Amino acid sequence: MIKRILAVAGMMLALSSCKKDGMAPEEGGHDDAAFNAYTNHFLENLWKENPDAATQMGYHKYDSILVVPTTSNLQHLYKFAGSNMDSLARFASGSLSDANKIDYQLIQNELQKMQWHVKSLRDYEWDPSSYNVINTFAYILNEHYAPLDKRLRNFYEKMANVPAYYKEAQKQIKNPVPELTDLTADQLNGGVSVFEKDFADSLKKTKIPDAMQKQMLARAKQSADAIRGFTVWLSNLKSAKPRSFRLGRELYEDKFKFDIQSTSTAQQVFNAAVTRKKYLHGEMAKLSRQLWPKYFGKAEMPKDTLELIGRVIDTLSAKHVKPEEFQSAIEKQIPKLEAFVKQKDLLTLDPGKPLVVRKEPAYMAGVAGASVSSPGPYDKGGNTYFNVGSLAGWAPARAESYLREYNQYILQILCIHEAIPGHYTQLVYSNKAPSLIKSIFQNGAMIEGWAVYTEPMMLDAGFGNNEPEMRLMWYKWHLRSVCNTILDYSVHVANMSKEQAIRMLTHEAFQQQAEAEGKWKRVSVTSVQLTSYFTGYKEIMDLRTEYQKKLGDKYKLKAFNEKFLSYGSAPVKMIKELMLGKPKE
Repeated sequence: MIKRILAVAGMMLALSSCKKDGMAPEEGGHDDAAFNAYTNHFLENLWKENPDAATQMGYHKYDSILVVPTTSNLQHLYKFAGSNMDSLARFASGSLSDANKIDYQLIQNELQKMQWHVKSLRDYEWDPSSYNVINTFAYILNEHYAPLDKRLRNFYEKMANVPAYYKEAQKQIKNPVPELTDLTADQLNGGVSVFEKDFADSLKKTKIPDAMQKQMLARAKQSADAIRGFTVWLSNLKSAKPRSFRLGRELYEDKFKFDIQSTSTAQQVFNAAVTRKKYLHGEMAKLSRQLWPKYFGKAEMPKDTLELIGRVIDTLSAKHVKPEEFQSAIEKQIPKLEAFVKQKDLLTLDPGKPLVVRKEPAYMAGVAGASVSSPGPYDKGGNTYFNVGSLAGWAPARAESYLREYNQYILQILCIHEAIPGHYTQLVYSNKAPSLIKSIFQNGAMIEGWAVYTEPMMLDAGFGNNEPEMRLMWYKWHLRSVCNTILDYSVHVANMSKEQAIRMLTHEAFQQQAEAEGKWKRVSVTSVQLTSYFTGYKEIMDLRTEYQKKLGDKYKLKAFNEKFLSYGSAPVKMIKELMLGKPKE
């Protein structure tokens, strides 16, 4: 994506500057002090080149700048990447501390990924959703890191380049993927109110002179017009043979390598997921046979295993909240989860970092129904949001299908995953980690894997009163992570059709039709990310098993959890080296 490319462009410029400024020592003179100085200088230059990323990370020195994605940026990035990877290599990894060794590997991975994006993936030509500036503008408007007047003036100055930004985007896009084009239109049209309404409402709360406010509103209208014009241009951009959203085996394996940073290949993780699905079906069948008399009396039990499981799950799914109570039900879960974690002493929670449940903003819609947005590593006092998709305006049948998926059991597991002790808790720990590099170049598989890992951890500790219903529904929920991997790989590599995908999700993963339809949409506008849940979970569980074996009687679950989280959002394979005391390379 363009934002990603520009971020790495900043990295390369920073590395180039370090070399010119003598930041990298001569061969044989490497040490941690020099590397730490190098990373500080490197990050400052990174943010100059990518102000949007800086803002999202909580570094607000360049909030007023919007970089236009010109062709010249793409022309010099590849060359910069090669020369600056050589510059980075002048630090001998073996001479650095364990923490800096991880930072070195994370930076190196980003640089290599950037070269691959420019030369091989070339998604700046076919993914128009990467040209979405609204998220950063909304961040400036909604977060309270500086006085409102200052934030609004930065907002105003940044808007100056919005028309040029979208003119340049039109030059870059060659053959967009239809599904990504639709996603872009939904996000931009839904989020343009940030310029048309939210900005004006915020101005009313200030003492900025009326004449200046008039100028600011005029520029906001120009920005909104540019965004709407871009969506119209996209809708009129027809291709006789539009690019498929499917990546294909080679691009998929490469993207998996850079994004997931696992010790396994995508194919190997896919194979493990297929095996895991078979195991889960066996465990679910045992519980379904146990629960059958309770809910069906003496009725004949289906002989087909999947039918049996489906019947029990369908009965349990009828217990759910009303559509208008969905968000409030989530809000009520948070204090219950906090109390349980403290009671069982699973983790130390920070009471000074409250979680704010909110309706999902329009500019984020269309990918996931629930998510967490955390403050950047430079903005540790910012809000952490639990974004909840709204059911307003949904047809009754669609809402019922969705709520049966997020029934009273699954809703609790969802809150564990997204909030406590899942994403929210992990991201609070991540922002406390001393390394900015690990916080900035977060590993998605570690983050998602941790959230999945906490689900059975809570149930094993007694959450849900050890009810077989809760365990069965967790197995169903866990099948989602497993089938996410199977689905993503099968669709992007093996050309699985929509019909095959929906059947697998509804028949083998017991998902409701609305959930399955939403997952198909997600796999058609993203790639690889869906594999992060199972990959990270599996690697964390494997690590915990090895760690427990190593410590023996001295092993404590809380100690493992906190030690694991203390390394920040680094890839599990790198954390594993440090926790198990593997020798340096």
